[in-house]
Amino acid sequence: MYLAKIYVTYKPSILDPQGVVIKSALERLDYQGIESVTQGKYFQVQLSGADEAAVAKEVEAFVEALLINHNTETYTYDLTEI
Repeated sequence: MYLAKIYVTYKPSILDPQGVVIKSALERLDYQGIESVTQGKYFQVQLSGADEAAVAKEVEAFVEALLINHNTETYTYDLTEI
């Protein structure tokens, strides 16, 4: 069994309006040194499979098919055996 932790964020070229609002709010609360804030989505998916490479390929396939908008978002993931 594997656990995929999937992080979806905007591509660097896309304005993140929620991140801008969060950064502004933190600065109003007097937090200093915050250069930028990126907000995104986080998914945890448990998968069965004997081969880590095959499970990784499956994760990439369903993320690209369902979880991201190819025009505006990108993703990374961590895969661990549980």
